Amino acid sequence: MSAFKDNAAEQRFEQGFDADGGEKPVWADYASQGERRVILHVEADPALRGSGAAGRFMQSLAEHARAEGMKLQPRCGYAVAWHKRHPDYDDVLA
Repeated sequence: MSAFKDNAAEQRFEQGFDADGGEKPVWADYASQGERRVILHVEADPALRGSGAAGRFMQSLAEHARAEGMKLQPRCGYAVAWHKRHPDYDDVLA
């Protein structure tokens, strides 16, 4: 697993996970609104689907937001559902 990163130039959060003998990405496209990041789309490489990697990525994203003092506004259905299942991260929601 690679480190979580904010690729600000692409407005994308990214993290790699081991699958099929290599590293495959999970990413979230976002729009910036001050200190708020609107999560537009979360996607995992097909090799990672069903592995729980997207959930681990979302946890990394929430922890990153908490550490950086940013707020998240999920718009993507997956991100909305993940946050509903993890109320312990409600403090990062806008």
